[in-house]
Formats: sequence, C-alpha cells, structure tokens
Amino acid sequence: MRRKNTAAKVAYPAILGALAVILVYLASIAPTGRWGVVALAGLLPAAAVISVGLKAGFLCWAGASILSLLLAPDKFCALLFAALFGLYPMVKSLAEKPRKRFLEYAVKLLFFNGAFTGLYLTMMEALATSLPAALGDSLWALYPAANVVFVLYDYGFSQLIAVYISRVQRAVR
Repeated sequence: MRRKNTAAKVAYPAILGALAVILVYLASIAPTGRWGVVALAGLLPAAAVISVGLKAGFLCWAGASILSLLLAPDKFCALLFAALFGLYPMVKSLAEKPRKRFLEYAVKLLFFNGAFTGLYLTMMEALATSLPAALGDSLWALYPAANVVFVLYDYGFSQLIAVYISRVQRAVR
C-alpha cells in the first residue's frame, strides 16, 4: 500500500477481517475440517501485517475475533481463531524480527503452548471432541503431538506467506 493512502490502510484490513469472520462462520457450520478452515482464516491477519503493518494486523484480528465470537454458532471455532490462529501472525512477525532461530522458536512454542493450554482449560470438552480419540484422553501424548503439528503448521504458514508476497501482494498494489 502506498504510504499516503490512509483509506486503503483502513479498508484493506477491514475487508480481510470480514473475510476472516466469514471463514470462522463457515468453520463453525462445517461438518469436518474445522481446524483447517480456522487456520485458513488466520492467513488474513497475516496479509494485513504484510500489506499494511503490524497495527493493521492487530486491528484485523481484534475486529474479526469480536465479530466471530458474536456471530459464529460454534464458539469453539471463534475462540480458536481469537486465541490461536488469528493472533499467531502478529506473534510470528514479532518473533522473527531478531533473526535468531532458537529464540524465534522458543517464543512461538511458548505462545502456542500458552494458547493451547488456555483453550484446553476453557473449552476442554469441545477440544477433546475435536481431536483424534488417541490424543483426547492423554495429556502426555497430546502436547508433544500438538507441538509437532504446530511446527509443521508454522513451516507451511511461512511458505504461504512467501506465496502471498510474491504473487498476491503485487496484484493488490
């Protein structure tokens, strides 16, 4: 976005936030794939961070989170977006600034485990029913498996951000 175009700096994150709300709503009525659709909705605040800046990403996340919590029929999907997937692009952006790989992954894993624990404690029943049966009953298997999946998600997320920067962002400008 051009520096002086303040209308675009406000409108673009708002449109991305509206799309995120739609995706969270679709995830809450979908019979399967809820985590994947909510994770897809998390790409939209990342687009706001890349195109406009970190503040725009936070505003996109906050607006989409509030509206999702109000409008989505399944509050677990809305909370999953608000606490984890919607907030993660800004955490990722801040964690990758120092360019120290160990510190970067320590911050990312600390955020993920904190958000995952918060989700587990607040929505234990909904979280347990959305996980495979082998993981839903045992915490000793749940956290290592969730951390491995999160690291894979982070890698895929980085690849999608690279595609956005190389292809989509040029078209948006």
